[in-house]
Amino acid sequence: MTTTATPPAAPSAPGPAAAAPAARGRGRVALRRLAASRNAVTGATVLLLLFLLAFAGPHLTHWSHTDIDYGALREAPSADHWWGTNRIGQDVYAQVLHGLQKSLLIGLLTALTATVLASLVGACAGYFGGWTDRVMTFFIDLLLVFPAFMIIAIVSPRLRERGWIVFVGLLAVFGWMITARVVRSMTRSLKEREFVRAAQLMGVHPLRIIVRHILPNVSSFLIVDATIAVGGAVMSETGLSYFGFGVQPPDVSLGTLIADGSDAALTYPWMFFFAAGLLVVFVLAVNFLGDGLRDALDPTSGHQRTRRRRRRNGEPA
Repeated sequence: MTTTATPPAAPSAPGPAAAAPAARGRGRVALRRLAASRNAVTGATVLLLLFLLAFAGPHLTHWSHTDIDYGALREAPSADHWWGTNRIGQDVYAQVLHGLQKSLLIGLLTALTATVLASLVGACAGYFGGWTDRVMTFFIDLLLVFPAFMIIAIVSPRLRERGWIVFVGLLAVFGWMITARVVRSMTRSLKEREFVRAAQLMGVHPLRIIVRHILPNVSSFLIVDATIAVGGAVMSETGLSYFGFGVQPPDVSLGTLIADGSDAALTYPWMFFFAAGLLVVFVLAVNFLGDGLRDALDPTSGHQRTRRRRRRNGEPA
């Protein structure tokens, strides 16, 4: 009696049920790396404290950023005015916290808008290729050639009556091109992967492939880039407001406060150093958090720095 051996069944491709636990596992590993990073924990803690200070701190004093105390002009920090007053008697504590609020909102909205725009344009250019890629790349290169600071300085005074939201749009329009070029390069590599090919053969719509398969695989880069872009946007806002092209009176931001107090930095230091100090602390915290996110989401970056440090110390890699 003869028996016929049946060939073993081919392993089936992992479905959504298997992919979900794998994604959760990667997320838990990234969170553990993030919690183990001193830079990330330090940066996140400082940023949380700054946000609490900016949005809860004004409720601790009875002064608002528009109130004027005519009996305390350029008064040093005291029990009544914790961080002193400026040249017209406004409370520096209330002014700086309101300016910090405005700078944080501008930085977050600018980074979010620029990241979304960069991810969509870069992914579409890299995925579709051909004339779509050529047109989008030409548009990106054209915006990179334009002097962004000069254009914003020329346009922003004509849009002052529309508020700071328009200023956010101007900053975002000139802040997404480099990220888009990186996303385009990553997308051109990802579209040759098996899971993208399989989705194409199954007839999945290209935009669905971009949203479901391409963008999640570049999300680690986008998260790190968006985090650092918040600091860059705040610095851009501060620089433009310093020269009078950003937030306009009677509203204030860190840039306008630094500009107002720069001429009195040595004689009345509280008018300058509280705003400047918070700006420096914020940018440093964003950079620390960005480094920690990069190490958590890209395991190779931390190992590479460890090997370089060991080589400098003469230890085996």
